[in-house]
Amino acid sequence: MGNKLVIRDMVEKDIPSVMEIELNSFSTHWSEQSFINEIYKKYAITRVAEFESLIIGYISVNYLFHEAHLLNLAVHKDFRRMGVATALLKNVLHELKKKGCIFIYLEVRASNIGAQKFYERFGFTIQSIRKKYYGNPDEDALLMMARINDGLNQ
Repeated sequence: MGNKLVIRDMVEKDIPSVMEIELNSFSTHWSEQSFINEIYKKYAITRVAEFESLIIGYISVNYLFHEAHLLNLAVHKDFRRMGVATALLKNVLHELKKKGCIFIYLEVRASNIGAQKFYERFGFTIQSIRKKYYGNPDEDALLMMARINDGLNQ
């Protein structure tokens, strides 16, 4: 993908493409309004990955002072395992570091081993379990945390 992958701020016209990825990625999903809210939120970074004018992934993070919370990250099923999620996360970690953030948190389904392994590569470790955090199906979440460091965790 290399030079052809563009990471940029999400805008409202991206939402139909983002929603298609969202609906195909999660059993419990965000609404269009949730994405619109994140685009305009003061302490949010909401970005898309664009490849040859197609939206193929997105990330949404909130931050305040020295802490950030990764809310949503997904890649189109046809573009997974090609470095898109890595590019999105690295882009946001770099931005968060510039904003003075030190820690980043996220929740992940206890059964989603692939996502857990992905986040571990960036230095995330399991901090606690949030019982029945997810619905459809009901499932615990693992709360993971990483320190945003100079090496940007990878």
